[in-house]
Amino acid sequence: MRAEFDVCLEEEVFINDAAKRDAARARTRDFLTACRTASPLVRTELMEPQLVWAIAPVADLAEARRALADLRGNLGALASARGLALMASGTHPLALWSRVRPRDQAAGGRVLRDLQMVGSRTVVCGLSVGVGVPDGVSRIDLMNRVQPYLPLLLALSTSSPFWQAQRTGLLGYRLAAARELPRSGLPPLFSDEDDYARYLDTVVAAGAIDGPRHVWWVVCPAPTGPGLYLRIADSCTRLDDALAIAALYRCLIRHLARNPALHRDLTGASQAIAAENCWRAQRYGIHGSFVCEATRTARPVATVLAETLALVAEDARALGCAAELDLARWIVARGTSADRQLALFTEAQGRGLPPREALAEVVDWLTAETVGANPTRH
Repeated sequence: MRAEFDVCLEEEVFINDAAKRDAARARTRDFLTACRTASPLVRTELMEPQLVWAIAPVADLAEARRALADLRGNLGALASARGLALMASGTHPLALWSRVRPRDQAAGGRVLRDLQMVGSRTVVCGLSVGVGVPDGVSRIDLMNRVQPYLPLLLALSTSSPFWQAQRTGLLGYRLAAARELPRSGLPPLFSDEDDYARYLDTVVAAGAIDGPRHVWWVVCPAPTGPGLYLRIADSCTRLDDALAIAALYRCLIRHLARNPALHRDLTGASQAIAAENCWRAQRYGIHGSFVCEATRTARPVATVLAETLALVAEDARALGCAAELDLARWIVARGTSADRQLALFTEAQGRGLPPREALAEVVDWLTAETVGANPTRH
């Protein structure tokens, strides 16, 4: 990060065989070479049909929008020229994990040898948002205190209603698959920076992991630099959704940094309630409710969002991202990517299409929306 509260985004996407609408199992090498030439911030993931791109830290989310729109459009065109297609969603509607091949990389091979089937099953894509933390503010303290807000960020991002070519009944299945990984889910409530450092130093010294890059909690300190990364969000099909989540997370980090007493008294019960709300976000997305520890009631996601937006309104003004923050309301008004995917699937089946053909139409929408080919919002 260049400065306090600067923000960077990383988007994981699937690489598809455009004709089959399924995860690509060949012809990706030339495409990836072209991608790296187009942008130095493109890298591969453990599995062959996955790609991740990032933007450099910025203070202005309008600049982030331009950079991400260019990446989506330009790399989408490179893919199309090679019979491939890019698709941003938390899970792949058609891909079967048993048929997805790992990428041939020495470091990745070591990870997969350690993870075995768990690693091979993690055919999922997420959005990562990093925010620079000011000097003198503990990232571990912020990591603890932001946890009650994580279910809301997950609910807004849901884009993974399908898994193994089946409807899961969840709006956000990705996190269920990712939870098979070690060092995933909500991080422990560490007492301070030294406590976290003691954990990390111990597991690295013991040879359990190579370093902080193999810590996969849903919110986590950056492996290098002063950033704190959000990793709970599904990969966002719509660029507007990615920017809304980035703006909300950024504002929450600033608000917590300015108000050190907020959520200072979190306990094991508090974290268990946050975990329960993460499940409710996975299951129901924006249509559910969250358990409130203070009132001992379940409150609609839309209400929780409205209160959270009011809480960070001054932070949004100070950071110049009020317009991006307001996009969160639009997610609730028109639904998440998961809502749209399910509507398309249901409509296609209503026309008599068999499940696989109905899912292919979902993939077509995901692809067009990812690269900006859809002329209007849906």
